[in-house]
Amino acid sequence: MQPVTSSVNGLIPLKSRHTTAPLTGVHSAMMFPKMMRLRQKFDCPRVNDIPGTVAAELKRLNLGTRVKPGQSVAITVGSRGIANIAIITKAIVEHVKSLQAQPFIVPAMGSHGGGTAEGQRQIIEGYGVTEDFLGVPIRASMETVIVDQTPQGIPVHFDKHAFGADHVIVSGRVKPHTNFVGEIESGLHKMMLIGLGKHNGAKIYHRAIMDYSWLDIVKAVGQSVLHKCKVLCGVGIVENAYDETGLIAAVAPQEFLAREIELLALAKQWLPRLPFNKVDLLIIDEIGKNISGTGMDTNVIGRKYNDHRATDRDNAAVKTIFVRGLTEATHGNATGIGIAEFTNNRTIASVDRRITAINSITGGHAPAAALPIGYDTDREVLENAFPTIGLTEPEQARVVQISNTLQLAEVLVSEAYRPQLAGRDDLEVIEEPHAMEFDDAGNLFPVSAVPAGVH
Repeated sequence: MQPVTSSVNGLIPLKSRHTTAPLTGVHSAMMFPKMMRLRQKFDCPRVNDIPGTVAAELKRLNLGTRVKPGQSVAITVGSRGIANIAIITKAIVEHVKSLQAQPFIVPAMGSHGGGTAEGQRQIIEGYGVTEDFLGVPIRASMETVIVDQTPQGIPVHFDKHAFGADHVIVSGRVKPHTNFVGEIESGLHKMMLIGLGKHNGAKIYHRAIMDYSWLDIVKAVGQSVLHKCKVLCGVGIVENAYDETGLIAAVAPQEFLAREIELLALAKQWLPRLPFNKVDLLIIDEIGKNISGTGMDTNVIGRKYNDHRATDRDNAAVKTIFVRGLTEATHGNATGIGIAEFTNNRTIASVDRRITAINSITGGHAPAAALPIGYDTDREVLENAFPTIGLTEPEQARVVQISNTLQLAEVLVSEAYRPQLAGRDDLEVIEEPHAMEFDDAGNLFPVSAVPAGVH
């Protein structure tokens, strides 16, 4: 695997890599822990024939009894970095075409992309969802139609292009939400609520959630959309712990609630996790909106209920977080960076403050846009982060370094975890402990870099 070279992420080419810790010039005498590379083994399914599975699922619903030749069908595509999203969407398009209908794509992502139609179009095109690949138009707009009012008095917004279609297919990934907890979290209902509600809907719904429960709002808006907006069906996607397509399910409108509850249970079961649930320092190579709504999945890092402290409801307890960079696909949207305590100045320089603020405020989580403490180099960050973990000396600290919260198959962990490997058949040591590796500028190598000694 070749590491990505990007000034945004602070990742560097292998030819600049050396394995000796010292830098030229004066630096701290602090001794850092040795790190070893682990491979995690997750037990989860994978869909091998994606087009065939999509076709079979949609055929099962007999959509031809409702779709007439020549009718228009809007198909949603969201902003998350869903594995195989272009292939899945193309398969949906092909099935609609087989019914002699006229499909088109609607970006459905609330306020993402800077809250602009062009920004949202660019996001999905970055995932390979283009007019050339799909052979259908993309109709991006931030305009909405108010189609109803919930029992709580909340206006129900719906994308104008989707509302003007004869049918709507709601396609999206079902997964645990990073803030909300319930039998429905992030999935088909959220696509109807936030995605197709665009910026106007996302703003009012997130405000309403401060006065009412998430489940109350999502059920009320969801039922309104299902009754008023000609929803033909849903396509629920569940990913496995390796960031692969684990399940694809076509869902009839009347089954949205019950089926999404079932899919969420599977998504929680298949969610990737840190190899150990107690961590002194978590180093994250990159965060971004294509990774998670909060840049880094709080279901993984254990800060779902409190930005800077684990609670008894979290699965992981992390004392301090260091974010090293943003993904290229997030386009400067650093929503969630405020959950971390430390970052580097190159990451801060890559943040689009306006886009990040829009997204964080719309989502009702303004602190997510706050900037952590920043230093010029990763080495300086570590020198200042280790004193925040308590009395444990840096050499004995429990440190985990990950690429991001989606890709956790290979991670770097400190030597302090060695005793905990006994009896763990889900963990394999693939690189023995060695000194933390820095480049000539004093920055860490990413987890994705080729292991030491491999060229």
